[in-house]
Amino acid sequence: MITRDSVRRPGIRMPEPIAPTAKPTPPVEAKPVSAVPPIARAPGSVEETGLPTSLIADLALKIIYFNDHITAGAISDQLCLRYGNIVEGALTLLRREHLIEATATNAYSELGYEYTVTDKGLVRLNQSLERTTYAGPAPVTLEHYTAVVKQQAIGGSRVSPEDVRRAMADLVLEQDVVDSIGRAVNTGRSLFLFGPPGNGKTVLAEHTIPLLGGHVLIPHAITVDGQIIKVFDLHNHEPITDAEGWSDYDRRFVLCRRPALIVGGELTLDVLDLVYDSGSKIYQAPLQVKANGGMFLIDDFGRQLVQPRQLLNRWIVPLEKRLDYLTLHTGKKIEIPFDQLIVFSTNLAPKDLVDEAFLRRVQNKIHVGDPSLEAFCEIFRRQCDSLNVPFDQNGLAHLLRKHYLGPGRQFRSCHPRDLLRTMVGMSRYDGSPPVLTPDLIDRACSTYFVDF
Repeated sequence: MITRDSVRRPGIRMPEPIAPTAKPTPPVEAKPVSAVPPIARAPGSVEETGLPTSLIADLALKIIYFNDHITAGAISDQLCLRYGNIVEGALTLLRREHLIEATATNAYSELGYEYTVTDKGLVRLNQSLERTTYAGPAPVTLEHYTAVVKQQAIGGSRVSPEDVRRAMADLVLEQDVVDSIGRAVNTGRSLFLFGPPGNGKTVLAEHTIPLLGGHVLIPHAITVDGQIIKVFDLHNHEPITDAEGWSDYDRRFVLCRRPALIVGGELTLDVLDLVYDSGSKIYQAPLQVKANGGMFLIDDFGRQLVQPRQLLNRWIVPLEKRLDYLTLHTGKKIEIPFDQLIVFSTNLAPKDLVDEAFLRRVQNKIHVGDPSLEAFCEIFRRQCDSLNVPFDQNGLAHLLRKHYLGPGRQFRSCHPRDLLRTMVGMSRYDGSPPVLTPDLIDRACSTYFVDF
């Protein structure tokens, strides 16, 4: 049995690895579902879009204006709707009312006709722009969006111990933490990670994403009472372009990996509500809506600009009901799905942040503590391999004796990486290879640790 006391003895034999020292298996990749569910199939008629022809026609009119002499096929592509029976009907309506005109008659098919806006069409265009300047993919209705979110809800995920071990293979974790993560994913509910800083709570949360399984459909935009709410954005969503079996889904949605949104100290209550731009007359969806179907990590919880109790009061109903309520600038309240794995990560004491009523609604609480001696040594070995530093057990023994056991310093999972990076930087400056000598280790520790 290796103990802290045994490390002090000269000629110590270091702990055996707790996992193979070969390069760990990367986290498991989520596989796409094999077929498009009925709710997500491309609409074949205006009725199936859930939108009035007039809304599609207004969008087409704006697209024609902003892309003068654009073809019918390109209009259809920008609207993300089929031409026949949908876009064709909207263009026919605009032509019948003399709002647009065809400027090319030598096209091989109607898809090649080019359109431009007439003088009469400019009047209608200005009226449309007064309502909203949005000119992009056709939106989906709130009812349709809600149905799609329910279809791909994270509560349907089921993971086994083997799934979790594969996903966490490149991390060194205690078995009880691994099991707790698996159980939390299977509940599909919120998660509270707490413990000392530097032990990988954020990384642990990020590794949970593949366990949610599959991919999700994110709408370009949602329409409610004629208002447009933009949801998809490349900053928070990662599109999938080669998912097998997904050739005929509704292009008003974007097939994406399950989102993983992470916010830290910059979080305010404003970003949890609809953001209305009075110039463009377009809403931006709040972060929790963009995270639907994935994970929303509140990192360093308790250090935000917003007070913890204010944030918890804002979410106490959504956490319970899986529904959120947002307010349009007209004053109308809308009900929208709240379906994501909310993760609170903090190094502060939970009792100093939240009350019993909130903790009851956060079903999964996991303490991520300091690594054991064996785990610390394994992390050090893996980091040596990652940073191309030759591992030397005598060097590690020196580090443990002088800089941990001697001063009574606690192990942290981030220390091996940080110390080795410092040693690599020092060696590069000195023009020598990074070798785990006592001198290099001591110099790195002198710049890294601060004893108050």
